[in-house]
Amino acid sequence: LGKPTAWQERARPGAAQQHEDAPGFQYDHEAFLGKEEARSFDQLSPEESQERLGGIVDRIDENKDGYITTEELKNWIKRVQKRYIYENVAKVWKDYDTNKDNKITWEEYKQATYGYYL
Repeated sequence: LGKPTAWQERARPGAAQQHEDAPGFQYDHEAFLGKEEARSFDQLSPEESQERLGGIVDRIDENKDGYITTEELKNWIKRVQKRYIYENVAKVWKDYDTNKDNKITWEEYKQATYGYYL
């Protein structure tokens, strides 16, 4: 299981403090961004990553007061996780619904899950 890293001040562009991710940041990274988005961030330069994260932080700040509350952060993470679940269900549905009738029978489920074992 992932383990959160120590709390760190958010680095701002031009700030003297540098942000460093300790080992184990990936869990937080995926929870905050979503699995696919986290992968795309892994390909960015630190400058690009910081710029894109700034835009995301602006979206998290629901009341636009310039601060992120614990509740706003919780809502964001719930929204990201829900989106991931829906996308995953849609992908799995395509894989399991082999006859494309928009229904998954028990036989289709068994075949997709245990097919090569049966």
